[in-house]
Amino acid sequence: MANDVTFPKVLVVNGPNLNMLGTREPEVYGSTMLADIDAELCALAEDLALSVETFQSNHEGALVERIQQAMGTVAGVIINPAAYTHTSVAIRDALLLLSCPIIEVHLSNIFKREPFRHHSYVSDVATAVMTGLGKEGYLLALRALARMIYGVS
Repeated sequence: MANDVTFPKVLVVNGPNLNMLGTREPEVYGSTMLADIDAELCALAEDLALSVETFQSNHEGALVERIQQAMGTVAGVIINPAAYTHTSVAIRDALLLLSCPIIEVHLSNIFKREPFRHHSYVSDVATAVMTGLGKEGYLLALRALARMIYGVS
């Protein structure tokens, strides 16, 4: 018998250079690859009665388009805009179109880094921000979204 249960979907959006995790500046970002984080998120989602779709692009327009496509189709968003955190009004404006919880995630603590990284165009539209927790930030974000989606305080 097939399982016809449809779980709420969480979209995980990753910005530029995150496809190079594990090789790019491991002293800052760790040695875990993005595919490993995606796999852990999918496994955790099953435990939380959620489904996860992951998306990564190095192109701002592709990120904006994917966020726009999420309107009305996802229950929550986890986003690591990466370098676009500090520059993209377009991504911020796309996120404003969504009516679901949004959690901004950063592997490194952006506030312990160069001053230009201290400003985020996403934080003021996000429901919450996880920064400096490495891959654990993604997992904590998914757990938090599950609580928000299912109304558990």
